[in-house]
Amino acid sequence: MADLHIQIDRERGGIAGQIASELRDSIRGGRLAPGTRLPATRDLAADLQVSRGVVVEAYEQLVAEGFLVSRVGAGTQVTPKNAVGAARRPPKGAPLRARPVRRAMAGPYYGHRPTSPDLAHFPREHWLASVRHVLTTVPSDALDYGDPGGVPELREELAGYLRRVRAADVRPENLVVVGGVAQGLSLVLHVLGRHRGLRLAVEDPGSSRQAPLLRRAGAYLVPVPVDEEGLDVRRLGGDAVLVTPAHQYPTGVVLSPSRRAALMEWAYAGNRTILEDDYDAEFRFDRDPVGCLQGLAPDRVVLSGSVSKALAPGLRMGWVAAPPDLAEAIRRARGELDLGSPVIDQYALAHFLRTGGYDKHLRRMRREYRRRRDALVAALAEELPKVQVKGIEAGLHAYLELPSGWDEHEVARAAQALGVPAEPVGPMREFPGPPAVVVGFARLPAHKAADAVRGLKVRMSGQAAG
Repeated sequence: MADLHIQIDRERGGIAGQIASELRDSIRGGRLAPGTRLPATRDLAADLQVSRGVVVEAYEQLVAEGFLVSRVGAGTQVTPKNAVGAARRPPKGAPLRARPVRRAMAGPYYGHRPTSPDLAHFPREHWLASVRHVLTTVPSDALDYGDPGGVPELREELAGYLRRVRAADVRPENLVVVGGVAQGLSLVLHVLGRHRGLRLAVEDPGSSRQAPLLRRAGAYLVPVPVDEEGLDVRRLGGDAVLVTPAHQYPTGVVLSPSRRAALMEWAYAGNRTILEDDYDAEFRFDRDPVGCLQGLAPDRVVLSGSVSKALAPGLRMGWVAAPPDLAEAIRRARGELDLGSPVIDQYALAHFLRTGGYDKHLRRMRREYRRRRDALVAALAEELPKVQVKGIEAGLHAYLELPSGWDEHEVARAAQALGVPAEPVGPMREFPGPPAVVVGFARLPAHKAADAVRGLKVRMSGQAAG
């Protein structure tokens, strides 16, 4: 049984998070070896003089992230080496035959989408204060052509933020600042597939807008089904995989602990790369978000994220965290493409992060978006009980599975006519599935949700609404 030597600061609060962070660092640093059995939650709680529930919460967080495994009768232990990181046997189940994904575009590239945030809440005053600070403090030389990988101040702040909030294992030199996740993925695929066509496994259903971008970047797409546990890793094929483990689009599911472990095994067994789109990780409502995959295997995972949902898509600012050699190749590719991102915006975001404005804004929007989602879900349960809301309580969109016989295209058009962004799921699929729509609730105020759902009920009355 391991002696954990956990240090906690009771005045700082968040005891469960502190315990999880200490254990995570011990596993990464090698002090807790694979297969090490941890103390029972009751024993550790007694040692630390905290409630057992706090320790249970910390253990559950690390089980969800893949650092620990827990089995009845066997207790909790550090994930065995043959489950993550060093597996050399192929995953069970035959891989899917590669075939091109032909997803129709579900609308224009611009305009309101189910994934769009409420831009009326953009923190204009605080952002303006950050820009003013930059313009009055940075030296003139800072406005010249800079490092195409991003200004050092922003990479430093982003690295600290990702370590603290997303449990990432990243340093500033492994980060490249990009113009959003779309550009980040394009650069990564360009580097990975430079000398050969890259067979990229993608989630099905998946974003209709993303598929053309991925193909243009040179990838040959291999669809893999998604179920209630996320990507079906047993059916993976390809040289690399693109996943949204924190909150899958469109289904809203989170990648389960067993699938996370299996995905790591798949990557290490075949020397493959995992592209992690940290989609919607900022907005988990029912619990703390599960840590990113990159923190579990930084040598296999390329993490992409942006401020598009947290602040505004129009800022066109994101990041890629990659293994050192790949990060340097992405940085060079960025320099060859357009010499890097606007420096004033980069310095402004660094200041916004450093002064706590970003965290404060996220906390406020997390509360607001939760109210809006709860109001929509309650209205659907009251007015359209046969419509099932699927997925976890997170993000800016809801996945609605419709009764058999409903026309998802008509439902989407009806919702759009009522001012609610919506898209049918059918064009996002290669494999068959029930009728479903994705609706965005970020711009639907809580007090208007009931009226919108009643309007939808009236418009869909001819389809035997519940």
